[in-house]
Amino acid sequence: MTNARAVAVADAMPDAAKALADRLGAKVMDTDAIINDAGIDAVIIGTPTTTHYDLIQAAAAAGKAIFCEKPIDLSVDRIRDCLEAITAAGVPFMTAFNRRFDPNFAHLQRQIKDQAIGNVELVTILSRDPSPPPLGYIKTSGGIFRDMMIHDFDMARFLLGEDPIELTAVGSCLVDPEIGAAGDFDTAAVMLRTASGKICQISNSRRATYGYDQRIEVHGSMGMLRADNVLETTVELSNSAGMRKAVAQPFFLERYAAAYAAEMAHFVQALETGEAVTPTAQDGLKAQILADAADAAARDGLPKSLPF
Repeated sequence: MTNARAVAVADAMPDAAKALADRLGAKVMDTDAIINDAGIDAVIIGTPTTTHYDLIQAAAAAGKAIFCEKPIDLSVDRIRDCLEAITAAGVPFMTAFNRRFDPNFAHLQRQIKDQAIGNVELVTILSRDPSPPPLGYIKTSGGIFRDMMIHDFDMARFLLGEDPIELTAVGSCLVDPEIGAAGDFDTAAVMLRTASGKICQISNSRRATYGYDQRIEVHGSMGMLRADNVLETTVELSNSAGMRKAVAQPFFLERYAAAYAAEMAHFVQALETGEAVTPTAQDGLKAQILADAADAAARDGLPKSLPF
């Protein structure tokens, strides 16, 4: 990314802003100044979800290319408002679903496209955090489906190659009763079905005692593809007691370091070459629609038809 340069940093925590700006050789500016600076071509929105809407609207109006962390917003209607603003302004917009750029998952998806396993029939996605986030975060996150599983909904669409038309979901509170008291689940599973009959199973948990659990399996008419956990080391100990491997990497910063770098490289390259960015704002909208449907299905126990 030699043709891209970070010129300004804004953060609600001044010390954090200064530390990052110093590292990047950038200036500390407030968000309004960044958005209104004609010398800045693109903005990266990595702020809390509740702030995304206003920042997207302002950046689009200023003609800035936008890279925005998921979810775009917790409201489907407000995401549609953002889509209208982005389209009217004609600016590039990328929803940062970083897992599409994980080297292992990206390779798996290319194998699917190359028909290495024939036609996809069954996708299984497992995603389990090592421990729950703080309760304060749980209360403002939108819940496990909108905050955590939303990554898996995007991955499901990425791997299935078509949109699901039906969803069923279940949710429980097995890890921390305080999460249930806050109105959320900490353990959840979803089943998706596409118009052609492909099935995707997703399971999430806020607890995994062995590290950050991120696995995918895709079964097809001619075979199977599987992406296993990335472990802290590839060394395996074998002795009379058996065979022992290392634990999975501790959390998302370590597990998806390469994915974060790759998605940013894609964003910059797209701006330089004029190619389309992906995932799009439409991908962000569809993931949010799936998250809303899953939350509703887990609460009322009824299957949901999806408007795709």
